[in-house]
Amino acid sequence: MDWQLMFLMFVTLLISLTFHEAAHAWFAMVLGDRTAYRAGQVTLNPLPHMQREPFGMVLLPVISLYVSHGQSAFGFAHAPIDPFWAERNPGRAALMSFAGPLANFALVAIAWVVLWQIGNPDSDAQRTIVKIAKAFLFLNLLLGCFNLLPVPPLDGAGITRGLIPATGRSFDAFLQVPYLPFLAILALSYWLSPLVDDLYWTLLRMAGALW
Repeated sequence: MDWQLMFLMFVTLLISLTFHEAAHAWFAMVLGDRTAYRAGQVTLNPLPHMQREPFGMVLLPVISLYVSHGQSAFGFAHAPIDPFWAERNPGRAALMSFAGPLANFALVAIAWVVLWQIGNPDSDAQRTIVKIAKAFLFLNLLLGCFNLLPVPPLDGAGITRGLIPATGRSFDAFLQVPYLPFLAILALSYWLSPLVDDLYWTLLRMAGALW
Protein backbone atom coordinates (compact mmCIF):
# COMPACT_ATOMS: atom_id res chain seq x y z
CA MET A 1 0.00 0.00 0.00
CA ASP A 2 1.39 3.39 -1.06
CA TRP A 3 0.41 5.48 1.96
CA GLN A 4 2.02 8.62 0.54
CA LEU A 5 -0.14 8.35 -2.59
CA MET A 6 -3.22 7.71 -0.47
CA PHE A 7 -2.53 10.83 1.59
CA LEU A 8 -2.00 12.93 -1.55
CA MET A 9 -5.24 11.68 -3.10
CA PHE A 10 -7.18 12.26 0.13
CA VAL A 11 -5.97 15.84 0.51
CA THR A 12 -6.58 16.51 -3.18
CA LEU A 13 -10.12 15.17 -2.95
CA LEU A 14 -10.79 17.15 0.22
CA ILE A 15 -9.69 20.40 -1.43
CA SER A 16 -11.61 19.59 -4.62
CA LEU A 17 -14.84 18.82 -2.76
CA THR A 18 -14.44 21.99 -0.73
CA PHE A 19 -14.07 24.10 -3.88
CA HIS A 20 -17.07 22.30 -5.39
CA GLU A 21 -19.38 22.97 -2.44
CA ALA A 22 -18.10 26.49 -1.81
CA ALA A 23 -18.89 27.31 -5.45
CA HIS A 24 -22.46 26.05 -5.01
CA ALA A 25 -22.84 28.09 -1.84
CA TRP A 26 -21.29 31.27 -3.28
CA PHE A 27 -23.36 31.17 -6.47
CA ALA A 28 -26.53 30.56 -4.45
CA MET A 29 -25.72 33.54 -2.23
CA VAL A 30 -25.03 35.84 -5.19
CA LEU A 31 -28.19 34.66 -6.96
CA GLY A 32 -30.44 35.26 -3.97
CA ASP A 33 -30.41 32.19 -1.70
CA ARG A 34 -28.44 32.80 1.51
CA THR A 35 -29.21 29.40 3.08
CA ALA A 36 -25.72 27.98 2.51
CA TYR A 37 -24.14 31.30 3.51
CA ARG A 38 -25.96 31.21 6.86
CA ALA A 39 -24.78 27.61 7.30
CA GLY A 40 -21.16 28.75 6.89
CA GLN A 41 -20.62 26.98 3.56
CA VAL A 42 -19.33 29.99 1.59
CA THR A 43 -15.75 29.20 2.54
CA LEU A 44 -12.67 27.42 1.23
CA ASN A 45 -11.99 26.15 4.74
CA PRO A 46 -12.80 22.41 4.51
CA LEU A 47 -13.78 22.08 8.20
CA PRO A 48 -17.37 23.43 7.92
CA HIS A 49 -17.99 21.16 4.92
CA MET A 50 -16.51 18.17 6.77
CA GLN A 51 -18.63 18.90 9.84
CA ARG A 52 -21.76 19.04 7.70
CA GLU A 53 -20.97 15.81 5.80
CA PRO A 54 -18.39 13.71 7.68
CA PHE A 55 -19.27 10.50 5.84
CA GLY A 56 -18.99 11.93 2.33
CA MET A 57 -15.98 14.13 3.06
CA VAL A 58 -13.93 11.78 5.26
CA LEU A 59 -15.13 8.19 5.68
CA LEU A 60 -16.12 7.45 2.08
CA PRO A 61 -12.88 8.91 0.63
CA VAL A 62 -10.81 6.84 3.06
CA ILE A 63 -12.76 3.67 2.21
CA SER A 64 -12.54 4.25 -1.56
CA LEU A 65 -8.81 4.99 -1.34
CA TYR A 66 -8.16 1.85 0.69
CA VAL A 67 -10.18 -0.36 -1.67
CA SER A 68 -8.47 1.08 -4.78
CA HIS A 69 -4.99 1.05 -3.17
CA GLY A 70 -4.78 4.82 -3.55
CA GLN A 71 -5.57 4.82 -7.28
CA SER A 72 -8.92 6.57 -7.02
CA ALA A 73 -11.02 8.38 -4.47
CA PHE A 74 -14.67 9.30 -4.21
CA GLY A 75 -16.65 11.50 -1.88
CA PHE A 76 -19.49 13.96 -1.68
CA ALA A 77 -20.89 16.85 0.30
CA HIS A 78 -24.03 18.95 0.16
CA ALA A 79 -24.52 22.70 0.33
CA PRO A 80 -28.03 23.45 1.66
CA ILE A 81 -30.43 25.42 -0.55
CA ASP A 82 -33.91 26.82 -0.14
CA PRO A 83 -36.19 24.56 -2.27
CA PHE A 84 -38.78 27.36 -2.55
CA TRP A 85 -36.11 29.70 -3.95
CA ALA A 86 -35.09 27.02 -6.45
CA GLU A 87 -38.71 26.48 -7.49
CA ARG A 88 -39.29 30.21 -7.98
CA ASN A 89 -35.98 30.74 -9.79
CA PRO A 90 -35.32 27.64 -11.93
CA GLY A 91 -32.73 29.34 -14.15
CA ARG A 92 -30.74 30.56 -11.17
CA ALA A 93 -31.03 27.15 -9.53
CA ALA A 94 -29.61 25.56 -12.69
CA LEU A 95 -26.67 27.96 -12.64
CA MET A 96 -26.08 27.24 -8.96
CA SER A 97 -26.08 23.51 -9.72
CA PHE A 98 -23.58 24.00 -12.52
CA ALA A 99 -21.25 25.99 -10.25
CA GLY A 100 -19.87 22.88 -8.53
CA PRO A 101 -18.70 21.08 -11.68
CA LEU A 102 -17.50 24.42 -13.03
CA ALA A 103 -15.24 24.80 -9.99
CA ASN A 104 -13.84 21.31 -10.64
CA PHE A 105 -13.16 22.10 -14.29
CA ALA A 106 -11.41 25.33 -13.22
CA LEU A 107 -9.08 23.22 -11.05
CA VAL A 108 -8.57 20.91 -14.04
CA ALA A 109 -7.50 23.90 -16.13
CA ILE A 110 -5.09 25.13 -13.44
CA ALA A 111 -3.56 21.65 -13.06
CA TRP A 112 -3.20 21.30 -16.84
CA VAL A 113 -1.44 24.67 -17.15
CA VAL A 114 0.98 23.66 -14.38
CA LEU A 115 1.77 20.40 -16.19
CA TRP A 116 2.13 22.19 -19.52
CA GLN A 117 4.48 24.80 -18.05
CA ILE A 118 6.73 22.20 -16.39
CA GLY A 119 6.71 19.66 -19.20
CA ASN A 120 9.41 17.11 -18.43
CA PRO A 121 10.52 17.80 -14.82
CA ASP A 122 14.24 17.99 -14.16
CA SER A 123 14.28 18.33 -10.35
CA ASP A 124 12.72 16.65 -7.34
CA ALA A 125 10.67 19.77 -6.61
CA GLN A 126 9.21 19.78 -10.11
CA ARG A 127 8.47 16.06 -9.95
CA THR A 128 6.56 16.64 -6.70
CA ILE A 129 4.56 19.49 -8.26
CA VAL A 130 3.77 17.33 -11.29
CA LYS A 131 2.55 14.50 -9.06
CA ILE A 132 0.24 16.88 -7.21
CA ALA A 133 -1.00 18.45 -10.46
CA LYS A 134 -1.78 15.02 -11.93
CA ALA A 135 -3.83 14.14 -8.84
CA PHE A 136 -5.82 17.38 -9.17
CA LEU A 137 -6.27 16.83 -12.90
CA PHE A 138 -7.61 13.29 -12.52
CA LEU A 139 -9.86 13.74 -9.49
CA ASN A 140 -11.42 16.99 -10.70
CA LEU A 141 -12.08 15.53 -14.14
CA LEU A 142 -13.82 12.66 -12.39
CA LEU A 143 -15.82 14.89 -10.03
CA GLY A 144 -16.78 17.40 -12.71
CA CYS A 145 -17.91 14.84 -15.29
CA PHE A 146 -19.58 12.58 -12.74
CA ASN A 147 -21.64 15.41 -11.25
CA LEU A 148 -22.93 16.44 -14.68
CA LEU A 149 -24.78 13.12 -15.03
CA PRO A 150 -28.53 13.95 -15.09
CA VAL A 151 -29.37 11.59 -12.23
CA PRO A 152 -30.70 12.90 -8.92
CA PRO A 153 -29.25 13.87 -6.53
CA LEU A 154 -26.29 14.80 -8.77
CA ASP A 155 -25.80 18.33 -10.09
CA GLY A 156 -26.73 17.27 -13.61
CA ALA A 157 -30.27 16.60 -12.41
CA GLY A 158 -30.37 20.04 -10.77
CA ILE A 159 -29.26 21.66 -14.02
CA THR A 160 -31.84 19.71 -16.01
CA ARG A 161 -34.61 20.47 -13.50
CA GLY A 162 -33.77 24.18 -13.63
CA LEU A 163 -33.63 24.39 -17.43
CA ILE A 164 -36.60 22.03 -18.00
CA PRO A 165 -38.86 22.37 -14.92
CA ALA A 166 -41.23 19.70 -16.28
CA THR A 167 -38.59 17.07 -15.45
CA GLY A 168 -39.02 17.78 -11.74
CA ARG A 169 -41.87 15.31 -11.27
CA SER A 170 -39.93 12.55 -13.00
CA PHE A 171 -36.87 13.19 -10.80
CA ASP A 172 -39.03 13.22 -7.65
CA ALA A 173 -40.64 9.90 -8.63
CA PHE A 174 -37.20 8.49 -9.42
CA LEU A 175 -35.97 9.35 -5.93
CA GLN A 176 -38.94 7.56 -4.36
CA VAL A 177 -37.89 4.14 -5.70
CA PRO A 178 -35.63 2.44 -3.11
CA TYR A 179 -32.03 1.97 -4.23
CA LEU A 180 -32.79 3.09 -7.82
CA PRO A 181 -30.71 6.31 -7.66
CA PHE A 182 -27.78 4.38 -6.19
CA LEU A 183 -28.01 1.64 -8.82
CA ALA A 184 -28.34 4.17 -11.65
CA ILE A 185 -25.33 6.15 -10.44
CA LEU A 186 -23.33 2.94 -10.06
CA ALA A 187 -24.17 1.82 -13.61
CA LEU A 188 -23.44 5.22 -15.15
CA SER A 189 -20.17 5.45 -13.19
CA TYR A 190 -19.08 2.14 -14.69
CA TRP A 191 -19.79 3.61 -18.15
CA LEU A 192 -18.21 6.99 -17.38
CA SER A 193 -14.95 5.82 -15.78
CA PRO A 194 -13.17 4.71 -19.00
CA LEU A 195 -14.23 7.93 -20.74
CA VAL A 196 -12.76 10.04 -17.95
CA ASP A 197 -9.62 7.92 -18.01
CA ASP A 198 -9.24 8.46 -21.78
CA LEU A 199 -9.76 12.21 -21.36
CA TYR A 200 -7.18 12.29 -18.56
CA TRP A 201 -4.50 10.64 -20.71
CA THR A 202 -5.41 12.88 -23.66
CA LEU A 203 -4.87 15.98 -21.52
CA LEU A 204 -1.56 14.60 -20.27
CA ARG A 205 -0.41 14.09 -23.87
CA MET A 206 -1.45 17.63 -24.77
CA ALA A 207 0.49 18.97 -21.79
CA GLY A 208 3.57 16.90 -22.64
CA ALA A 209 3.37 15.21 -19.26
CA LEU A 210 3.58 11.58 -20.32
CA TRP A 211 6.70 10.37 -18.55
